[in-house]
Amino acid sequence: MTLSILIWLPSAIALVACLAPRRLTGVAAAAGSLLTLAAAIYFVADFKTGHAGLQFVTDQVWVSALGVHYKLGLDGLNVVLVLLATVLFSVSLTYAAFREWDRPRLFYFHFGLAESAVLGAFCAQDLALFVAFFDLMLIPFYFLIGMWGTGARVRATTKLVIYTLVGSFFMLAAAIATGALAASEHHTGIDFAFSALRALPLSHASQEWIFLCFAVAFLVKMPLVPFHGWLADGYKAMPIPAVAVFSSILSKVAAYGFLRVVLPLFPYATVHFQTLMLLIALASILWGTTLAFTTPDARLVVAYSSVAQLGFITLGIFSLRSQGGQGAILQMVNHALVTAPMFFIVAALAARAGGSEDLREMGGIAFRAPVLATLFLIVALATLAMPGSSNFIGEFMIMLGVFRAKLAIALIASVGIIGAAVYALRIYIRSMHNRVGRGVVSREIRLSELAGVAPLIAVILVLAFYPQFVLKRSEPSVNASIAATVLSPLRVASR
Repeated sequence: MTLSILIWLPSAIALVACLAPRRLTGVAAAAGSLLTLAAAIYFVADFKTGHAGLQFVTDQVWVSALGVHYKLGLDGLNVVLVLLATVLFSVSLTYAAFREWDRPRLFYFHFGLAESAVLGAFCAQDLALFVAFFDLMLIPFYFLIGMWGTGARVRATTKLVIYTLVGSFFMLAAAIATGALAASEHHTGIDFAFSALRALPLSHASQEWIFLCFAVAFLVKMPLVPFHGWLADGYKAMPIPAVAVFSSILSKVAAYGFLRVVLPLFPYATVHFQTLMLLIALASILWGTTLAFTTPDARLVVAYSSVAQLGFITLGIFSLRSQGGQGAILQMVNHALVTAPMFFIVAALAARAGGSEDLREMGGIAFRAPVLATLFLIVALATLAMPGSSNFIGEFMIMLGVFRAKLAIALIASVGIIGAAVYALRIYIRSMHNRVGRGVVSREIRLSELAGVAPLIAVILVLAFYPQFVLKRSEPSVNASIAATVLSPLRVASR
């Protein structure tokens, strides 16, 4: 089996599902997504741990005149993220299949295309191919928000497209410049394969401005402060299955881009701008945490908490320490596994509060819906990184890396850990306990709601006992990604 099958299978399944009767389109898409999940499990099971090299490589010249390759591969940076993406899309499609959608064939087609784009971005081992898949991810969500969104969906779509297109423009310019300047400075033919570009380091001046272009693109997609202007409108307007995968996995493609593209190709600029990136991450942690425990909107609590958690992930990456990078990869997985069920739970709570997502109109259903309350409690405790959870290990490793890199930033970032307990417990206690809100209907969790929550909670519990599933696969590749920055003149001088 090749990685091309894994990447394009979701789109093919979506097209086949479009041929099914209208009322069975969702069932066909959800059932078909299990095939993609099975393919991802096959690659993970066959993946050889202990070395940093690529496995399952596909390498074909795509555009020979431009040096663009259709090159795919798996290593420790992406193998678990690929499995994570298939799990989240499969669960979200199953959740969506229990609901009625206008123009369902088109809805599930866009979902399948989005999954193919995400898997392609994770697997791409050519810079031009990575940019193509990275930009392709935006197109399905443009339609998912614009056609199936709620509220101010036009404004949300416009802001999302403007922000991401600006970021994509900077990325495209930077990618072209990387290939062209590498060929010019080393007097070789142009080649966009990551392996070729790593062997052709750019001058320090070139690295600096190209780094900033990639950073803008990735920070917009995550998003982090001050590139988050589209966040509130976008997350409020997206349908629940779409926002679940967008927040949980698309933002991780951007974080992954720092490890795959930026650190290995621009090591001097990475060290040069390390403090700037740590300060952006720190600002995101403090801003996201503050808004998460002050906003009354349950969906925005999850959205703002995501900004804070992505800030921690960025801290780990730019600690430029092995422990921080390892923790960042683990926390990407952890955050995705808690964010998606949190959005599904918010939808369940809103359904019991007359459709309102306002925390002030919820409350008092814990004893009347004990299964829902228990599942919610597990997710909430994982969100606040309760000791014993995989989230705790991820945050501990990130903070260990940052403490060794920048002590002052690590101390301030610790406030975000305390804040996580505040907003996680606040949303749980306010919605589950306290006085029963006006119009709240107390009923147990339904099968249609359980489909989006139970599988992810099962994975959360498994990782709590065995986080080494992620760590032992990622360690060699994370070390290799960070190794280039160790040899940077700035890093050497600072020692």
